[in-house]
Amino acid sequence: MIIAVASEKEQITGHFGHCRNFNLFTVEGEQIVSEVSIDSPGHEHGDLPAFLKEYNVDVLISGGMGPGAFNRLNEVGIIPVVGGTGLAKDVAADYAAGKLVSGVASCGGHGGHGGHHHGN
Repeated sequence: MIIAVASEKEQITGHFGHCRNFNLFTVEGEQIVSEVSIDSPGHEHGDLPAFLKEYNVDVLISGGMGPGAFNRLNEVGIIPVVGGTGLAKDVAADYAAGKLVSGVASCGGHGGHGGHHHGN
């Protein structure tokens, strides 16, 4: 299984679409066996879920995301998990150990659009 964590370097980011990079963790059983960081093509890419699917990602963990991204991840076969905080590697290890589960879309910055928008 490949777990992607939307990140700002080594820390999980608060918003999926605004992350700087994705830390990808290959998991066998409950153990992380390899990791790599890839740069995010940015929010303007328009289809981050399809971008992640090119890397065979099975699970995406982020601090938060809007419902459009959450639904699109599901559509391409990636399990979205929101609400993570801390180091990307620790969050990925928690998921691999069954301590994190998929939830509902949440993005704290969307009440008044938090200075950003999704263009839909």
